[in-house]
Amino acid sequence: MTNPQPSVTPALTEPKFGFNDYSERLNGRAAMIGFVLTLVIEYTTGQGLLAWLGLY
Repeated sequence: MTNPQPSVTPALTEPKFGFNDYSERLNGRAAMIGFVLTLVIEYTTGQGLLAWLGLY
């Protein structure tokens, strides 16, 4: 006896939370923007980020 195969594939939408391609891409882009902004702050002020924030 063979198992019947489904005739229709369900249309599943990818979740916006958790470990998936969308969230990993968004997190990577946010990290790149933060890194570039940190470099810009250090270049324009002549201080490191911790000194600029008053933590050092």
